[in-house]
Amino acid sequence: MELRVIEKTDTELRIEIAGEDHTFMNVLKGVLLETDDVAAATYDMNPEQSGGQTEPVLTVKSESGDPLDVLAEAAGSITDRTSALRDAVQAA
Repeated sequence: MELRVIEKTDTELRIEIAGEDHTFMNVLKGVLLETDDVAAATYDMNPEQSGGQTEPVLTVKSESGDPLDVLAEAAGSITDRTSALRDAVQAA
């Protein structure tokens, strides 16, 4: 997975996440939207609407915090959830 920051302000981040598809991006967006400091989270993968770009571009708007910190928190939450699922499957 390669990340490329396209634009970053104090409360907004646009970042390209190379090599991912709708499956991963939907999970990431969903977890971001559950995060308290997130005002908005979306992604775009449509080349026709984005000037030919084919890698997903995630946009995160925070209420007040650093959007990179919010993204890191969401990634940690995904890791925790998948670890819990793995443990439950192994215990079944």
